[in-house]
Amino acid sequence: MNITNSKRLSFRLMSEKDAQLLFELDQDPAVMKYINGAKPTSMHDINNVFIPRLNSYTSQVDGWGLWQVNITETKQFIGWILVRPMGFFNNERNDKDLELGWRFKQSTWGKGYASEAAIHIADTLSDNQNIEAFSAIAAIDNLASIGIMKKLGMRSIKEYTHRDPLGDMEAVLYRKNLR
Repeated sequence: MNITNSKRLSFRLMSEKDAQLLFELDQDPAVMKYINGAKPTSMHDINNVFIPRLNSYTSQVDGWGLWQVNITETKQFIGWILVRPMGFFNNERNDKDLELGWRFKQSTWGKGYASEAAIHIADTLSDNQNIEAFSAIAAIDNLASIGIMKKLGMRSIKEYTHRDPLGDMEAVLYRKNLR
């Protein structure tokens, strides 16, 4: 699957070759605030935890993985959009319900890039008749991410303790049914 450019952004599926970009993004405590309490990710964890997880769900054919987001005009890397089956790491995998997520450089916040990228990728993937829903998870107090979920047309499903092998968090789940 190929994701075409949006109005201001270009996209490319990321791989282990992008470890340095992933590391740089995760060094800003503000970016990591709702991920792990503002702790920068080590290069060791990028290479030994994050990249193996990325490789386990990346599928070019299905459009799953981390989609690198660049400003088209400058080619500047500004963040990524996650696409993978819901429940991928907790034995509740659902290929018909795709999880969307995002992480962007703080310098780009408030400019609509994350919303534009998430909407563009969701719109592209929604052409696949096998996908029944898009879902997203955020920390309960991550109002910016919840705002993006609402812009995607998602509705609140529940507040709960999100379980993940890398750590649990109090979260909200939003979903948009397509069919």
